[in-house]
Amino acid sequence: MNYSVWSLLRGALSGHRHWLPAWRTPTPKRTYDVLIVGGGGHGLATAYYLAKNHGISNVAVIERGWIGGGNTGRNTTIVRSNYLYPQSARLYDFSLKLYEGLSRALNFNIMLSQRGLVALAHSRHDLDSMSRWVNAMQMNGIAAELLTREQVGTLAPALDMSLQARFPVLGGLAQRRAGTARHDAVAWGYARAASALGVDIIQNCEVTGFVKRADGRVLGLDTSGGRILADRVGIAAAGHSSVLAKLAGFRLPVTSYALQAMVTEPIKPLLDTVILSPGAGAYVSQSDKGEMVIGAGLDLFPSYAQRGSFAVTQGVLAATLALFPSFGRLRLLRQWAGIVDVVHDSSPIIGPTPVPGLYINCGWGTGGFKAIPVGGWTLAHVLATGANHELAEPFQLQRFITGRFVDEAAASGIAH
Repeated sequence: MNYSVWSLLRGALSGHRHWLPAWRTPTPKRTYDVLIVGGGGHGLATAYYLAKNHGISNVAVIERGWIGGGNTGRNTTIVRSNYLYPQSARLYDFSLKLYEGLSRALNFNIMLSQRGLVALAHSRHDLDSMSRWVNAMQMNGIAAELLTREQVGTLAPALDMSLQARFPVLGGLAQRRAGTARHDAVAWGYARAASALGVDIIQNCEVTGFVKRADGRVLGLDTSGGRILADRVGIAAAGHSSVLAKLAGFRLPVTSYALQAMVTEPIKPLLDTVILSPGAGAYVSQSDKGEMVIGAGLDLFPSYAQRGSFAVTQGVLAATLALFPSFGRLRLLRQWAGIVDVVHDSSPIIGPTPVPGLYINCGWGTGGFKAIPVGGWTLAHVLATGANHELAEPFQLQRFITGRFVDEAAASGIAH
């Protein structure tokens, strides 16, 4: 893995005794208690919580590429819990609470910055929707407030606040506890902490098949490094969950889409909160390095291309410049896309699969990064105990038979 001078310097200055983001290079064993497919944030968090919460450290994380090289390193770093439905609110707010103590728990600076998030209202309809949204959040025990036009302008003076703007700002919703965290630091922190507890992290190892007993129960994995056996197997491989499910012999109600992001050249501090515009289809924050980090909605056609379509790139840049005209002078440095799994009701799946001994954490859509701690916590719980965690109970695959959906498709801002 390549480390930038910046990331190493920030680690050195963070005050940790062992600041280098490194872990043991294990000699893989042939038998483990648990195998986890996917070395991104959710897979690494699962391994860590298996060891930390349940005392199960005979665990291996199998990663086809390198640690944190997938969606974990390709997102826009935003953490929040401004969801509408009670089931989602409990899940994501538990995750945000874990984020708030994660640097201390992992002894690694994840650079959490709770700078707040403001969702913009551009019409009377938006204001009505946000009023309902704020009320729902407050009823779910999550602090939120409705902002006036003047309050939004004070929080983000670079916005075009004129009444003739392409997207006139009439008000907004604020979650003060939301913010950003360093995406690769989250992966490194979980990896290092899990490794210190005895977990094996095996990179550049591709899963080629599932080993099963005659009755269909999973016994392990066939990989490019050989066969590895285990009592239980968990899948946490964002973007490729349906591919692995097919390999295991079942189908998921999941479609993979590209989700784009981009950054500008760094400038002096200008934006100290996260601005999200559901109407414009864009969201913006400023990184600690000074870059403007711009995110878009999904490319709404199935894809595994980690670049996204030019049409969406063009649209989100036009929307961003309409919101912040002064950004038109900035140069765009990088543009990329992560591949996200979107479940048909736009909520995750956490729990057992139709294949005995095989469990899955998938379908977070655009919510994957903010859900890393809770995704790992709940998947570790079911892998260790065989019973679903209460937070994950509403998000079982069985809901597509019973029809008890948690439809967050339009309830979480720019989510899907």
